[in-house]
Amino acid sequence: MKNISLVLTLILIGQLFFIQKIFADDNVVNIYSARKNHLIKPLLNDFTKITSIKTNVVSAKAKVLQKRLLAEGSNSQADVLLTVDAGNLFRAKNKGLLKKIRSDELNRLVSPHLRDREGYWYALSIRSRVIMYNPEKISPKEIKRYESLANPNLKGRVCMRSSGNIYNQSLLASLIHHMGQRKSTIWAKNVVNNFARKTKGNDRTQMTSVVLGECDVTIANTYYLGKWMTSKKENEKKYSTRIKVLFPNQNDRGSHINISGAAVTKHAKNTGNAIKLIEYLASDRAQEIYAKKNHEYPIRNNIPVSEIVKSWGYPFIMDKINLDVLGVNNSRAVKIFDEVGWR
Repeated sequence: MKNISLVLTLILIGQLFFIQKIFADDNVVNIYSARKNHLIKPLLNDFTKITSIKTNVVSAKAKVLQKRLLAEGSNSQADVLLTVDAGNLFRAKNKGLLKKIRSDELNRLVSPHLRDREGYWYALSIRSRVIMYNPEKISPKEIKRYESLANPNLKGRVCMRSSGNIYNQSLLASLIHHMGQRKSTIWAKNVVNNFARKTKGNDRTQMTSVVLGECDVTIANTYYLGKWMTSKKENEKKYSTRIKVLFPNQNDRGSHINISGAAVTKHAKNTGNAIKLIEYLASDRAQEIYAKKNHEYPIRNNIPVSEIVKSWGYPFIMDKINLDVLGVNNSRAVKIFDEVGWR
């Protein structure tokens, strides 16, 4: 047993030495990414082609990456944090995991409402959390606004994922900003009353439930439908024809949006390369790749969206609140979810 333990320890030390050797290269940028590899690989390959700067990627869920950065402290080899949702970026900033970025180029490329007010993070792509519905079961007139999902006529017809999901927390955080805490609590309580079943699964689970008739309406991020439409699985392609997208609140504040974004980590060893990468990801060239490959919206309207994205209705009116608000109101949103029993 002692010999086995010794061998395992030596292997681990060897692996750590190998990783540190890779990360020690000056012509490199090391990335902690909560995004799927296939979504960012084309972008990183293009970045290396242009700049000759190599990229190393460690992939994990957003919470795991933040815990890792906290545990590693000044020993961390990460230079860039790529993640989804402004709420996650806000948390990373508040935990002291990020370094302020000074870049006139990024301030030019990214609108003020799509970046941290103090320069700690920047948006790289936009997604909208929209209403998706079964056109055979429900009329668009019934669901014109997020507020509509609380109406009594939808009792037993709404599917939702859990309140532990950051996307739902950010949506409610935006509603708190627009409606106030009291009205937002009433809204959340009435939506719970309209649930067709207990919360379970991810966005695609909710969409599948709509298609299969377990409920008539849900909320999901737009790009999930794009994944269905381009899927190699025949059932997902079939499902994509049986569900429709509705952009809520088009006659007032606009539909809720969120982002994927990037930040430089506090203990980055390659800060200059990190900023170059984020500047590249915000550039027109990279934004076109985002739009074509990921079924997301670019951060500037001068970049054409994909034909799939266009088919849902584009342009649409987007909520223009500063996304910092989603982080500021996150704890209030979580409290409301707990109060109304949205598990």
